[in-house]
Parts: sequence; structure tokens; C-alpha cells
Amino acid sequence: MAGRIEDYALIGDMQTAALVCRDGTVDWLCLPRFDSHAIFAGLLGTEEHGFWRLGPAHAAGSEPPAADRRSYRGDSLILESEWDTPRGTVRVTDFMPPRDGAPQVIRVVEGVSGRVPMRSALRMRFSYGRIVPWVHRHEGRTVAVAGPDSVWFDTPAKTYGKSLTTYADFTVAAGERVTFTISWQPSHKEPPPLPEPEQSLEATEEFWREWIGHCTYHGPYREPVIRSLITLKALTYAPTGGIVAAPTTSLPEDIGGVRNWDYRYTWLRDAAITLSSLLRTGYREEARAWREWLLRAVAGDPDNLQIMYGIAGERELGEAELDWLPGYENSAPVRVGNGAAHQLQLDVYGEVIEALHLAHMTGLARNDYASLLQIKLIEYLEKHWQEPDEGIWEVRGPRRHFVHSKVMAWVAVDRTIKLIESGDVHGPLERWKALRDEIHRDVCEKGYDKERNTFTQSYGSQELDASLLLIPQVGFLPPDDKRVIGTIEAIQRELSTPDGFILRYPTSGDNAGVDGLPGDEGAFLACSFWMADDLAMIGRVDEARRLFERLLALRNDLGLLAEEWDPRLQRQVGNFPQAFSHVPLIDTALRLTASGAYGG
Repeated sequence: MAGRIEDYALIGDMQTAALVCRDGTVDWLCLPRFDSHAIFAGLLGTEEHGFWRLGPAHAAGSEPPAADRRSYRGDSLILESEWDTPRGTVRVTDFMPPRDGAPQVIRVVEGVSGRVPMRSALRMRFSYGRIVPWVHRHEGRTVAVAGPDSVWFDTPAKTYGKSLTTYADFTVAAGERVTFTISWQPSHKEPPPLPEPEQSLEATEEFWREWIGHCTYHGPYREPVIRSLITLKALTYAPTGGIVAAPTTSLPEDIGGVRNWDYRYTWLRDAAITLSSLLRTGYREEARAWREWLLRAVAGDPDNLQIMYGIAGERELGEAELDWLPGYENSAPVRVGNGAAHQLQLDVYGEVIEALHLAHMTGLARNDYASLLQIKLIEYLEKHWQEPDEGIWEVRGPRRHFVHSKVMAWVAVDRTIKLIESGDVHGPLERWKALRDEIHRDVCEKGYDKERNTFTQSYGSQELDASLLLIPQVGFLPPDDKRVIGTIEAIQRELSTPDGFILRYPTSGDNAGVDGLPGDEGAFLACSFWMADDLAMIGRVDEARRLFERLLALRNDLGLLAEEWDPRLQRQVGNFPQAFSHVPLIDTALRLTASGAYGG
């Protein structure tokens, strides 16, 4: 049975990632890319769908023991888990070396004290748990093959097969080290080279040490900021610069419900805000790589901008359901692909142009095509900004005139006007200034409820939406505007959970049909960070700090956040770890640091 979402650790090589539970079980791993088929899909099913457990031996029929302690080694993605047993203490170090050849998961067992009986149980199931591979020995190595895939298993420990599972039973004494490695290779190619676990461990530690050395943030929230930056780096697909929203699919927003989506793709919105955080903390190379990814993905067709693409810029992300998987805690269906890819979300234009503007303002080397793309996107918006859309939350109900979408259309035009005024590009300046004013006037007239002194989710709606918290942050209105303050206070009243976190929008009552889905969801962590930002902007800095620190307390013991927090179950829900949670964490830390709103 899979653990709670917050029981998992992330390891990765900037091309894919694995989730490791507290009991030493790898329950999720897609090879060779984030969006490839999983070879361990126990997270969304049962042990029959693939897993790799490595930890102290335990009695048959009993639950494997959870580690007594675990942490990342310094500022890295190298996981260390320790078990205290009646016979001694043992440590398991899990990591994926930055790729230079075959992708690998390496696990190093180290005796700390005494003599501890250990067991490795490896059950590989290809195609999300559906296919049992042919497992055999080849020149002293264990290899599993199915169709185009092969996975090679290397260890000095003696192995044996039983019940379609590869086992190793061994004892580790103080000071002894036993290594285990799996390597993926296309099945038609020669075997991958024999792994060198100790050298790979040293190289991986050096990689992270060097990378984190570029961070320019040295404020009071350095630990959560650094961990969030490392997580964002781990979600970056190194060959192209694309950034996945999360490394998982179908971890539910509502336990037992249908709000289960595949997040292993690059949302322009998520990637753009990630770029913003990376730029402001010193990571220009990642920003440059993402801009190049964007230009390739959009190519010569900005009129058909998608809200998301594959990690190499793929456009076709057809959605399907895997009916052989029961889902995480019976949250079905399990989905792969994402049917929202072709939705109209006008806010994406604003986020992309804001990211390009920030890159320009922070001195990223000029790219003429990036400037041309920006002009082309505005030409599209000029014709279409008045249309209804599916909005930031990708509703699967009817299109509406979402206020946030119109605000971000204003942002797109505003930033492009600034680009023209800088002299770097040419465009119809006066015409677009008039367009900017027209969008602003339209939002203030149709998206604002004078009686309640708040902006609303969409034109003509009475409902609220947490995306309205971004109005002062993007400069649409100043923080001291009474309409901004009224909106912040209304969202606090109407969209807060009992523990003070923020919902995206109502999913019951008159608003039940807005997203076209049954069931509820948890507090959206990004929205809760936005609230902390807004409180700081309107001068309620102590309140902002208290909310921010309560949000930090929701992170798991390794500093990781999923998409949402379920206030009823008091647990994390949604895909994990989630870029859209870690980015606003960084942003709020930067804002509070700048304001001096921190304790101690």
C-alpha cells in the first residue's frame, strides 16, 4: 500500500524522478523521461504494479518499518534514511546521478552499528504496471526486457527470483557498504556500462554543491528557499530546458475522487513563474534554457499557442485513462496525457510576456525572435482578449469572462508597451496604450462588485477567486487601492479554511458547476502564499509572516509540498512535489525579506 503523499522523498537526474517512501520503497519511477511509462507504479495501484523496497528485513505479513530518520545530504537531492533496529543501525543513501549515459537509480546500504539483516525486493512492471518483463541473467547481470525497454540490475549481493520478484537477502555490519543500481537502456542496444556507485555519489554531491553556489538569496528563509530551488531544478528537463509542473500523474486533489490529472508536462504558466523565481535568485542559465525551449515550442505559430507542451515541445498530449490501475487510495480514474492542452487560457499570454520582460530587464542576452514573439502574441490578444476562456484553473465547465484572464491580458500589453518604449522593438505604441486602457476599464466596470467592494471571479458572477490576489502583484492596481484591499479581505472571509489557508474558488453552492467536476478540493497552497504576499503589500506584515510560517510548517520533513492541503484530513493532496507551490514560497520569502517582516 502506498504511503501518504507527504511520506515521499524526491530523487532525480533532471530528466526523470523517483519517489521514495519512508519505508525505503520506490513506488514511482518513469524511464527514461518524466513523461515515459512508469516501471514502478505502486503509487497508483498495488505492489503488483511495481516497486523496489530496500530496508531492514521484516517478518512475512508485517508492514516494513519506516525509517527513524531521513534527510537530504546538505543542499542536494541525495536522500539518506536511517533505521534503528534491535541488531543495529543502518543507513540507505538513494540518488540519481545527473545523466551522462544511461539513467540510473543508485542505492547504497551502509552499516552504522551492529549487524543488520537487510532485504531488497525489486518488482519491475513496465507500462504503468501492466506488463511483466522477461527477467533473466546476462553475463552475470540481471536484466528485465519488455518491448523497447530494458532495465539492468547490478549489485554484489546474491540475488534470487521468487513470485516474479528479484530478491537479495544480506547482512550489513558497521562500516560495510553494499550497492544496488538499476539502469535503463533501449532493449535493442548493447548493455549499459557497469555502474560505479561510489564515484557517481561523489560526482552527484559535487554537482549540487556547485549548482547551489550560484544562489544569490541569503535571507532568513534560506533553508526553505534553497530546498524549493533544488526541487525546481529537479523538475527541469535538462536536454531542452522545459520544466514539468510535477513528476507525477493522478495524485488526487480530493482523496477518493476524480480530480486526478497528469502534471508531467510543461505548463507555460508554471514554467514562466518558475523562470521568474530562478532569475531573481541568480539562475540565469536555467532562464536562458527555458526561453530557448519556449521559442522552439511556439515556433512559427504563436496564433495557436497552447497552455502546455511536452517537455521537448510536443503539442499532442492526448488524455487517456489507465483502467487497470485502481488509483491512489482508490482515487480513479488514473489519467495520462492532458486534455486541457488545447484550452483557451488568455492569462497564459500575460505570464509568458511577463517572464520575457523580466528576462530582458535582468540583462539576459537579447534574443530578437523572443521580442518578435512578444509582438506576435499581443497582435493575437488584440483580436481575442474579449473572448471568454477556461481561465487559470483549466475549468472543464463552460467558458467565462474570467477577471484574472483579462488582468493578465492587460499585463501582456503593459509589458510590451514598456519593451517598445525601451527602443528594443517597434510597434503601434499609441494604439496599444489605448488597448491597455480599454482592458483596464473593462475589468474595473464588469469585474468589480461595488456593493461588496471586491472583484469577482468572472464578469457577472457573485463568486470570488483567489487568482484575484494577483491584481496588486502584477501592478494592475496599487496595493492601497480600496478595491484591492476589499478584494483581499473578501477572499479572507469567504475562501479561507478553518486553519486560515485559501481555497481557489468555491466548489459547492451556486458555483458548483464552474469547473464541471464533482467533489471538493483542498486549500490551494499557491493561493495561500499569494495571500501572504498581499497582506505584506497592504502593510499587514506581521500577519503575512505568521501565515507564511504556517505554510512552511505544512512541508513534509524534507521540505516538499504537493499542490494542496486537505484541511479536513490534515494532509497534503495533489501531484507531488508541485512547482506551483514551491515557486510562490520563494517569491513570498523574497518579499518578506525585503520588507523585514520576519522574526529573529
